[in-house]
Amino acid sequence: MKKPAIVSDTVLRASSVIIASGVLLFGLKVAQDIFAPLTLAVVTGVIFAPLADRLERLGLPRGVVAMLLIIGMFFAIGALAYMVEPYITTLIDRLPSIKYEVRKLFIEYQSLIRGFDEMNREVEAALGSGSADKEATDIPGLTDAIFLAPQILAQLLIFLGGLFFFLLTRNGIYRYISSKIGTGMDTPKLLERFCDAEKMVSKYFAAISVVNAGLGFAVGAALMLLGLPGAVVWGIAAMLLNYVLYLGPVVLAAGLLLAGVVNYDGLMTFAPMAIYLCCNMTEAQFVTPSLVGRHVQINPFLIFVSLIFWLWFWGPLGGIVAIPVTLILLRLFDILGDSAASAKPIFGQA
Repeated sequence: MKKPAIVSDTVLRASSVIIASGVLLFGLKVAQDIFAPLTLAVVTGVIFAPLADRLERLGLPRGVVAMLLIIGMFFAIGALAYMVEPYITTLIDRLPSIKYEVRKLFIEYQSLIRGFDEMNREVEAALGSGSADKEATDIPGLTDAIFLAPQILAQLLIFLGGLFFFLLTRNGIYRYISSKIGTGMDTPKLLERFCDAEKMVSKYFAAISVVNAGLGFAVGAALMLLGLPGAVVWGIAAMLLNYVLYLGPVVLAAGLLLAGVVNYDGLMTFAPMAIYLCCNMTEAQFVTPSLVGRHVQINPFLIFVSLIFWLWFWGPLGGIVAIPVTLILLRLFDILGDSAASAKPIFGQA
C-alpha cells in the first residue's frame, strides 16, 4: 500500500517542479529588466564571496566589506577605461579612413557582392520591405540614447543594490532556502551544496581570469610586434571577450580581420586574426584544460547549449551569467542523486 503512494508523490513532485520551472522562466523573461541585473549581482557576489569572507576574518563588518568590494570594482573599471581611452579616441579619429578602406574592399569584390545584392532586392520586393528611408529611421540616434539612459541607470542601481545586499546577507539566504526546500534532515546537505557551488564558481572564475589575463597579454604583445595600431585595446578585448565562450572569440576574430583589411595588404590582411586564433587555440586546448580542469569539468555540449539558451533568453547579459548559473545548478542538482549521510552545516546559526 505504501509503494503506490510513493510513486504518486514522486509524480506529483515532478509535475510541480516542471510547472513551477515554466512559470519561473516566464516570469524571468517578462521581467528581465529587473531579474537580469539581479542575477548578475548574485553571480558577482558568488564570485567575490571568498574574498569577502577573508576580509570579514580580518575583523571588518559585512556592510563595510560589501561597500569596499563595490568601490574596488568601480576603481578597476575606471582604471581600465582610463587606460583604454587614448586608443578609443584614436580609433574614433580614424573612422573615416576605416570606412574608406571597407568601401574600397567592397568595390574590389563588387562583382561577387552584386549578385547577392540583386538577390536581396528581389527578396525585399517579394516581401514588400520598406525603402532606404525606413532603414535610415531605424538607426538609433541621440534621442534613443537619451531615452535609454534612465533604463540603463535603473538596471545599474538594481545591480549595485542586489550585489550589496547579497554580500551582506548571503549566509542567511543559503540557510533560508535550504530550510524551505529541504525536509529537515536534508537541510544540512542542501546548505553544504550551496556552499560547495559558491566555492566551485569562485575557483572557476579565479582560474579562468588568470588564463584570460595571460591570453590578453599574449595577444596584445603579438599584435604590438606585428605593428597593429591599438594592440593594447585588442589585448584587453581578447581578455574580456574570452569570458563569453564561443561567441566572444568569434566576435574578436571578425574584428581583427577587419583591422587587418584596414591596415595591411595581401596575405598580411589575415595576420592579426591568425595570431589571435593561434593564441586562442593554444589557450583552449592546453592552458585552460590544465588549470580550470582541476576545479571543474563540464561537458562542452552542455556549456554550448547553456550559452545559446541564455543568450536567447537575456541577450548579451545572458551570455555573461550562463556559465556561473550552469555551474551552480549542476552542483545543486547533485543533491538529487545524493543519498549519503547528512553533512554538518557550513555556517553557524544566525
